[in-house]
Amino acid sequence: MQSNNLSIKQILHYFKIAVTGKEQDFTTGSIRKAVFMLSIPMILEMLMESIFAIVDIFYVSQVSVNAVATIGLTESVITLVYAVAIGLSMAATAIVARRIGEKDNEGASQAAVQVIFLGIGVAAIISVIGILFPKDILSLMGGEPDLIEEGYGYTQVLLGGNVTIMLLFLINAIFRGAGDASVAMWALVVSNGLNIILDPLFIFGLGPVPEFGVKGAAIATTIGRGTAVIFQLLVLFYGWSRIKIGFNDIVLRLGVMLNLIRVSLGGIGQFLIGTSSWVFLMRIMSEFGSEVLAGYTIAIRVIMFTMMPAWGMSNAAATLVGQNLGALKPDRAEQSVWKTGKYSAIFMGMVSVFYLVFAPHIIGLFTTVPEVIVNGALCLRIIAAGYIFYGYGMVIINAFNGAGDTKTPTYINFFCFWLFQLPVAYVLALTLELGPLGVFLAITLAEVLITVSGILLFKKGGWKATKV
Repeated sequence: MQSNNLSIKQILHYFKIAVTGKEQDFTTGSIRKAVFMLSIPMILEMLMESIFAIVDIFYVSQVSVNAVATIGLTESVITLVYAVAIGLSMAATAIVARRIGEKDNEGASQAAVQVIFLGIGVAAIISVIGILFPKDILSLMGGEPDLIEEGYGYTQVLLGGNVTIMLLFLINAIFRGAGDASVAMWALVVSNGLNIILDPLFIFGLGPVPEFGVKGAAIATTIGRGTAVIFQLLVLFYGWSRIKIGFNDIVLRLGVMLNLIRVSLGGIGQFLIGTSSWVFLMRIMSEFGSEVLAGYTIAIRVIMFTMMPAWGMSNAAATLVGQNLGALKPDRAEQSVWKTGKYSAIFMGMVSVFYLVFAPHIIGLFTTVPEVIVNGALCLRIIAAGYIFYGYGMVIINAFNGAGDTKTPTYINFFCFWLFQLPVAYVLALTLELGPLGVFLAITLAEVLITVSGILLFKKGGWKATKV
């Protein structure tokens, strides 16, 4: 009995250290402890992100079906922003983790500055497009005229302020690569805490604040993320992390930047393939009307809520791979991935059972429209059926990225998304007339294929020789 109490006490002790961010060396000692210490703040960080998505859709669903569909269409486009942000963030995590493993903190700080420069540059271009052409973007995505008129303000604000999305992603990736996962977590706490408070204020109006409707959700989100970015920059400049930036570091270093671009190109390509296929899937879904689109959007938000912990664990695996390769311990890097993959698959397996049983009740929390509930529940069940594969696959794919081998996942994504998922979705949904069911089946089958391909290629071990 005493030993059980001790183990619980140890877990609580490690949990406290993990969320408060006491400095750790993840290249020595217990791998299980290293996975735990990195995963906990990363899982909490991702849960914060998914709570934001759930809260957002909860409030917006009270505005109208068109408002929910607007978010679905806009986010399918803004995933292109995420693709660039995530691609760059993968390079940031890989390079910073490798430098930290090599005990080169100055090199890690220099990489951090160049990542921020790149993020601001890309975001500026996207902002101009978003501010000038919001109606055209929604129209291109197949939005109906009344949906465009009601929702274009949401698209305009979110794309116009995308620099907050970009920097939040990139700076958190820097912290994760350094092993300071708790700092990244607290940035999301700031961002999403503010969003939860401001969402109803700007959507429904209160006192001097007018009612903005669905546009208010974008305003609240941008303010929340912008505040978190200020918090991140304060941490970087005041040295509350392993990475400390001084004003003399704010210079263009072409060598470091070109290395970042080289590593990130595979990551950007990888996610552009994934997200552009997502855009085409949304285009197919829009053929079935706003109710089906709304059900799909709600289901995807719910799915993301439980997908985020698996992403958290996969990010932990990426950091462990990068730091252990930097410390010249490739076998320890590999062991970390297999252990993390097992934990992720177990978690996702438990969640899938819950979703399969309670899907209609879960979607019913967000809407009372019968057709939206039916389609949302169907989406939730079909995608949850592949959850164990998702859990393992995320860890394996992110392990390649953590090593700086962003090309292998790019090839896997190209084959599984473009050459498999999109044709299968089109044929099943439109040619064989299975409707939305065809799209949902194609999503799940593609993810299973990604996982199997990833495991086979990871076992070959070529990623261990990647230089960054």
